Amino acid sequence: MKTASPLRIAQVAPLYESVPPKLYGGTERVVHYLTEELVSQGHDVTLFASGDSKTSARLVPACPRALRLDPGCADHLVHHMVMLDRVLERAADFDVIHFHIDYLHFLISRYCQLPSVTTLHGRLDMNDLRPLYRRFDDAPVVSISHAQRRPLPKVHWVANVYHGLPPECSRSGSGRGRYLAFLGRISPEKRPDRAIEIARSTGMKLKIAAKVDAVDRLYYESEIKPLLKQPNIEFIGEIGDDEKGEFLGNAYALLFPIDWPEPFGLAVIEAMQCGTPTIAFDCGAIPEIVKDGVTGFVVNSLPEAIRAVDRVASLDRAACRRVFQERFTSARMARDYLAIYEKIIQSKITVRLASTREPSHPVQGI
Repeated sequence: MKTASPLRIAQVAPLYESVPPKLYGGTERVVHYLTEELVSQGHDVTLFASGDSKTSARLVPACPRALRLDPGCADHLVHHMVMLDRVLERAADFDVIHFHIDYLHFLISRYCQLPSVTTLHGRLDMNDLRPLYRRFDDAPVVSISHAQRRPLPKVHWVANVYHGLPPECSRSGSGRGRYLAFLGRISPEKRPDRAIEIARSTGMKLKIAAKVDAVDRLYYESEIKPLLKQPNIEFIGEIGDDEKGEFLGNAYALLFPIDWPEPFGLAVIEAMQCGTPTIAFDCGAIPEIVKDGVTGFVVNSLPEAIRAVDRVASLDRAACRRVFQERFTSARMARDYLAIYEKIIQSKITVRLASTREPSHPVQGI
């Protein structure tokens, strides 16, 4: 979408990882690709993020370095509050403010009438979120899949925008490594145990490139670490973008054996970008992202996943890459968001002051 003139856009990123992340980090990686694409199209973009971020936009640092990798950080919320104050201080400089920090800013967005939109990047099926979205049922929000909306169908959804990556980020691979790949986090909902069982049952090598958060350390030590002693299982640990292309491109297939309402699944399109098919369990957004029989297989059980490994050989890796180019590029993502920004600016979508706002009523179904 071409705009009549460059827009003044603020992107407000979480501070847990740098933009882009040095290692693991989905939301911050998406913010990076969106920011760079908007800058390349001539827009005036300001990025609020950690001080170790690398960007073509104007960087406003809210803390010296990414919080997850800062051993001196004990309270993540403090730094986000500092960032929000800086956003508010400069709000008049922007045509639109795009938040990626969940609901932390809803209060100031409402009462300061900020021209803003929020992309929700996480799961929405927690009961604690229901009273929040009843109260802030006027906050304009964007989903990253239609499946993500199911727990809260009647909030103020203004659009659905799938994530996108730059096509040049990784080249199509051949799968010559003849191994299965697992990429992401070691956690109960990501089910690395299923990936290990699939590899064991098929006799294929499995490479696991994943981080272990502190909250998942006990799960890793008690449930997963003992399984890593099995033959053909290689635990690599966290990898960065400079290693992903080779890791995914050389893989026979990506295993995505999740057991939770996945809002999107960035690793799936990272693999697709390399032409590598995905075998994924039918949870959350997966049926929207994986084109069954073209970019991989959507399965409902371990036996189905094990059988799908043999079927991967029938898939065309070039066709897998083409689907990525048609659906999941950063240019398409930026066009989608620019359409939203224009709508916000043209119709002056802002929340009303409490004194003029009609009393809120509970939203049925939330």
